[in-house]
Amino acid sequence: MSAIKEITGLRNPRLTCLLPLQALVLLICVAGPVLAQSCFAPARPFLPSDSQAARDYADIIRGDFEDYIQDIQNYFRCLDGERARAFEEAREVSEDYGRFLQLVGD
Repeated sequence: MSAIKEITGLRNPRLTCLLPLQALVLLICVAGPVLAQSCFAPARPFLPSDSQAARDYADIIRGDFEDYIQDIQNYFRCLDGERARAFEEAREVSEDYGRFLQLVGD
């Protein structure tokens, strides 16, 4: 039982209070770059099938469609940027692979 306590750090309260901090630092370091390169498509605007509801909420619906058009343009720009980044990365990896093959003599 004492071995388990030593492994989990339960014997030293100073170590156990550091675990949440370590988890937070890990999440920031790992999730930050992943989220920065993600492109998310906007949700389609809702169009009611009832013509009276469409007239009653015309201003809101119009705003939703205009927001969608702006958001989809941003999404396309994001995809274009990610595509360019991925092509550049693939080119660099290909060059790295060529250097590796030269190093090992293949």
